[in-house]
Amino acid sequence: MGFDGFEEEENILHAFIPENIFDPENIATTLSPKFSFSKKIIAEQNWNEEWEKNFQPISVGDFCSVRAEFHLATSKTKFDIIITPKMSFGTGHHATTYMMIDTMKNIDFKEKTVLDFGTGTGVLAILAEKCGAKSVLAIDNDEWSIRNATENILMNRCGRITVEKRDSTRDAGVFDIILANINKNVIIENLPDLQQHLSAEGVLLTSGFLQQDLFDLEKEAEKNSLTIVAPPQMLHNWLSLRLKKI
Repeated sequence: MGFDGFEEEENILHAFIPENIFDPENIATTLSPKFSFSKKIIAEQNWNEEWEKNFQPISVGDFCSVRAEFHLATSKTKFDIIITPKMSFGTGHHATTYMMIDTMKNIDFKEKTVLDFGTGTGVLAILAEKCGAKSVLAIDNDEWSIRNATENILMNRCGRITVEKRDSTRDAGVFDIILANINKNVIIENLPDLQQHLSAEGVLLTSGFLQQDLFDLEKEAEKNSLTIVAPPQMLHNWLSLRLKKI
């Protein structure tokens, strides 16, 4: 229907959609009679200012911290990443990004080739380079994310990351490590392609789906000759999986 953001509260679902494509008749016919809905127009805001007022730095153990440029650097973590997210996803605050970062500490990136599929802010690509990756290809199909990731990569003084706007992984090459922090539908749709771009001994690290999605992911992985190599990591009902070729 065109909704592109959701926020759950007890007994309430907030769904966000551009005003010009909102169709109340479509909503009314789709919802069952036991559900009701109301509409609110959100006024234009300076989202950067709102973000700055509320954004707090995070630390993933002693491995990695993610902060804004106006926060003081910390000496308590191995890696320190500066991120200005703007409208892109990936600051480490969401459970999926947090788990991806936490799992990356257990993967050997030294001299490895990496694909960051759906890079968003570029935070995972930046961390991959800091962990010693030989080269990183960071792709996204959203122009805003491409610009944001490029800014963040420059801010973190990275030199081995290539950012490309892409709708697919066609002709992208073969990678030792693939990072895919998106959502269930996109991951399932692209799993055959990601498998093709994974080296024989490579690792696919993915997140963006819920505990109840695990069966669908396992089934799709098996269909594409992939297997889960470690117990799924879970945080706030979100899952992260580490897969390799069978």
